[in-house]
Amino acid sequence: MLSKVYQFLFLVILFALFSCGGEKKPEAKKPPQRPAPKVDVYVVNAEVFAETVQVPGTIVANEVTEIHSEVSGRVVSLNVREGQFVGKGTLLAKIYDGDLQAQLKKLQTQLAIAKSNETRASQLLDIQGISKQDYDASLLTVKNIQADIDIIRTAITKTEVRAPFSGKMGLKEISPGAYITPATVIATINQVSTLKVDFSVPEKYTSQIRQGQIVNFTVEGNEKNYSAKVVATESNVDVSNRSLMVRAVVNSGTQGLIPGSFAKVVINFAPRNNTIFIPSQSIVPTARGKQVILFNQGKALFNDVELGIRDSSRVEITKGLKVGDTILVTGIMATKPDSKIELRKVIN
Repeated sequence: MLSKVYQFLFLVILFALFSCGGEKKPEAKKPPQRPAPKVDVYVVNAEVFAETVQVPGTIVANEVTEIHSEVSGRVVSLNVREGQFVGKGTLLAKIYDGDLQAQLKKLQTQLAIAKSNETRASQLLDIQGISKQDYDASLLTVKNIQADIDIIRTAITKTEVRAPFSGKMGLKEISPGAYITPATVIATINQVSTLKVDFSVPEKYTSQIRQGQIVNFTVEGNEKNYSAKVVATESNVDVSNRSLMVRAVVNSGTQGLIPGSFAKVVINFAPRNNTIFIPSQSIVPTARGKQVILFNQGKALFNDVELGIRDSSRVEITKGLKVGDTILVTGIMATKPDSKIELRKVIN
């Protein structure tokens, strides 16, 4: 009886095994293929572009210098009219020269006597009363005294401090009676009838600066627009900041301008043809530089580019693109090289 039970169980198990083996497993379904993303593109074109650069500048007087005395001494007269215009050669200060004047009078007296002796010696020489050598000695005495007088007069001239050129006087730094030396600053004089503006431009613009070029500028506290003409540039680029110093002469009137003032200089460079600009969002930063994504027959092609100037929404491409190329402006971060993409619209 027990053996029949075992036989029955064996048959049941065997039937179950055959039944499981006979069933077909359902085939796994493949996931649906994602459609190619749709992107907006920009068609590259060329345009005429005139670049404008704004740089800081400084208003400079045509001539400016500190007034110093050539000799040391006590100031007996001071004629510095602060803030007033003076002409070239105007006496600004006089240093005590009483000792020099006394020496000059002494030499003038000696000269009169020496000339009298020279005259008598000349008469004696005519009648052979003295030798030619004795006459030459008296003539030499006259010439030596005249030379000494010239030296004293030059020294007296140095006690007079005069304006080196016509200009506007600054504030005086000394008072009458002060003892000054050649290192003492008496005042400063500026020639403001003509003003200049000095500014520096980055090294990459040095080839675009031309003599005679017109620049515009403004100063703080004054809404007037001034213009100036470039007259000279520095002979070398400053190695500390890689810029070139430029000097321009103000040609639109100097009213309201003060030497030393800060100026905002605007330089308009000559227009450039065939300049390529693209939207800034099209640039893809990489470890080696910058790239853009080209739309090429439904596929994404990554291309290296070199950039120029930027503005608020566009960037110049100096190398890597040509007119007619189509580049992506949307979907950039999700696009991989050689992936399929579909055109949605052209934004330009």
